[in-house]
Amino acid sequence: MRPAPRSRHQTLALRRQLIGSSCKLFFSNDPVKIVRAEGQYMYDENGRRYLDCINNVAHVGHCHPEVVKAAHEQNQLLNTNSRYLHDNLVDYAHRLSKTLPEKLCIFYFLNSGSEANDLALRLARQYTKHDDVIVLDHSANCFLSAYHGHLTSLIDISPYKFRNLEGQKEWVHVAPVPDTYRGLYREDHEDSVTAYANEVKNIIEKAHERGRKIAAFFVESLPSVGGQIIPPAGYFQKVAEHVHRAGGVFIADEIQVGFGRVGKHFWAFQLQGEDFIPDIVTMGKPIGNGHPIACVATTKEIAEAFAATGVEYFNTFGGNPVSCAIGLAVLDVIEKENLQAHATEVGNFLMKLLKEQKIKHSIIGDVRGSGLFIGVDLIKDPSERTPATAEAEYLITRLKEEYILLSTDGPGRNVLKFKPPMCFNMEDAKFVVDTIDKLLTEMEKECVKQEKTSTCST
Repeated sequence: MRPAPRSRHQTLALRRQLIGSSCKLFFSNDPVKIVRAEGQYMYDENGRRYLDCINNVAHVGHCHPEVVKAAHEQNQLLNTNSRYLHDNLVDYAHRLSKTLPEKLCIFYFLNSGSEANDLALRLARQYTKHDDVIVLDHSANCFLSAYHGHLTSLIDISPYKFRNLEGQKEWVHVAPVPDTYRGLYREDHEDSVTAYANEVKNIIEKAHERGRKIAAFFVESLPSVGGQIIPPAGYFQKVAEHVHRAGGVFIADEIQVGFGRVGKHFWAFQLQGEDFIPDIVTMGKPIGNGHPIACVATTKEIAEAFAATGVEYFNTFGGNPVSCAIGLAVLDVIEKENLQAHATEVGNFLMKLLKEQKIKHSIIGDVRGSGLFIGVDLIKDPSERTPATAEAEYLITRLKEEYILLSTDGPGRNVLKFKPPMCFNMEDAKFVVDTIDKLLTEMEKECVKQEKTSTCST
């Protein structure tokens, strides 16, 4: 029997008593209690509606009826492991194969993005017979950059995590993230693509001098935790040349940004150009619209090398009939509701509105993105581009008070990140930007009033 509904304060007290303190809450000083959701909206215990601008897991919309129906119907029939034949498994793999380049034709199904990335690392090492991995980071003193999961193997390759723990392993090599706004080579560089790719080349050469061998270059197709970064087109191709020459493989982590979010393409790695194809692609988060599903897609050659070990790969829940039914339903909704084209249309509109605000408010240093993956970089000064961390935190707190859920990322926690459910529409975009405009104007007036220009960004 379910207990009677609790007040927000009662739930918070029980959470603090029972749940590990390392499991963080949004808006920890004044957390929101969400009891239901629909589309791009979430509702608290008092029925107040919040616009969700950050939940890329609810990809086609919270509690989409077609996804809920598919899960319910299949759960009434059968849910078991993948050691039995079932059409859902092969139907889902076939549907996914139609979205990918032809050579990415072998699939493994799992439960989370962390599991997918862990398997990708195993595949790469088995195929190449090498151990070392190259990942991206902003700098030696930044605290947010590449993040690939919470398993021990992935913490080891996530600067976002390992800088706060045991440090960098000898088999992990860190290349600068190809950020042309605040990175090593910026928008005024004559050839930032080659410059950033050469950083990877240099890392490989130095690793070889130490007797190390590269198994994989592991990268989010669009670095999210690093600050909603859009790598310049052509970068992946040049890096892949260097990595392949060293006997390694290229792993594209699509866990945050796949399934049409970038608008122009179904997969974010395709923004690099038709001539680029990764060796392994990992998927998670939006793949199941909130249901725990993940996937690894790779080539026959890599899969056969993995099978040659003689060790079975079995995942108890991976690829079960219910999960596959949900995955198929998500693909159906993306197609039927034209959500990829919708992401382009609404994303372009949102980018246009935000760029207009950039002209009006000097705290906005950069607006970047593709489709419904957008970052707004807040700065203290245009010359140094110092992250406006406190101002960003204040802004998202005030937005919550206006019933808009937004969060920050990036090395300085100063990048507003937009990754809403794909049903996010034009009216939502205008509402968010109008509210940001209002709040930034209030902040500017308060700065002038208090004459504390040293702590103000405008």
